[in-house]
Amino acid sequence: MPASIRRELDASGLMQAFNERPPYQRNDYLHWIARSVRAATKRKRIDQMLEELKAGGVYMRMEHRPRKRTR
Repeated sequence: MPASIRRELDASGLMQAFNERPPYQRNDYLHWIARSVRAATKRKRIDQMLEELKAGGVYMRMEHRPRKRTR
């Protein structure tokens, strides 16, 4: 994870919410942000990720219901 994204998650208090997401979602968010060419696009994508983590139940603007762990 890039240090800049880690700082964003720490500052917003959303690191735990990020870590609770399945690995594929965490990777999708990080790669999606990294593929940004323009700074404005990168900022927009970071903001979207933070909003979705804060709201919960949303992933890439789609409804996401976390699976219940059965252990």
